[in-house]
Amino acid sequence: MKKIIAMTLALMLVLSIAVFASADDTKLVLGTSADYPPFEFMYLDENNEMVYGGIDVSAAGYIAEQMDRELLVENMSFDYLLVALSKGDYDIVMAAIEDTPERENAADFSDPYYTDIPAMIVVRKADAEQYKTLGDFGGKVVGAQTATTKEDIVRDDMEGAELVSIQNVNDLINQLVYNKLDAVVLDGAVATSFVEANSDLVIADASSELGEAAPYCVAVAKGDPKGLLPAINDAIAKMLEENVMEGFVETANAIKDAGDAIEVSVDAPEES
Repeated sequence: MKKIIAMTLALMLVLSIAVFASADDTKLVLGTSADYPPFEFMYLDENNEMVYGGIDVSAAGYIAEQMDRELLVENMSFDYLLVALSKGDYDIVMAAIEDTPERENAADFSDPYYTDIPAMIVVRKADAEQYKTLGDFGGKVVGAQTATTKEDIVRDDMEGAELVSIQNVNDLINQLVYNKLDAVVLDGAVATSFVEANSDLVIADASSELGEAAPYCVAVAKGDPKGLLPAINDAIAKMLEENVMEGFVETANAIKDAGDAIEVSVDAPEES
């Protein structure tokens, strides 16, 4: 039943998503990829309505409130978010996204607002003893979400591994469960979420060899044409000073742990 609901919701989102590019200063349009619990997902609220939730969504809501704007959320596959941002479809992008030199060619970034636990490698529990070090992944097929820094981990740190890039994280996990992939690399909290939800999966011991996590930032269009960054950074500073992120994390994890998060995905946008 949950899978049927998820498929129906995904179709509804594809058919009904509106472009909310704000033409005034009363709205803040967030682009995100709602397949990444606990950072962004959808769930049924107390009114039985589908809403967006997660650490990033709560943080975006706080930022919007500090800017005296209404937050609007739009869902898109992760690898198209910065493209849509540059076209003006969104005001900001928040999707557990890190500031990297490559991404700085397409967007500008705020001050950091959150740092996750380090990235982890998810494997099937039955195969876990095979993966004590990163070197054990040579010749194995390892998945990562398209256009994320987790692809870099597979390329740079897992010598001899064959990288398979997939847009949707739920599809990555399904491919792992059904033996189409040998491992999947994810951000730490996301990896933990999927392992907690699936008793056939575990975190590989080799994960301890991966480096520290990079902080997450808010992305705006290159050059900040809407002049949003100063207010965003002020809101982030206040958010960190008030330590409200801890509450956002607790709320997102409570929804996720209750099993209320729904698998949601969208197709790539059509060429215009």
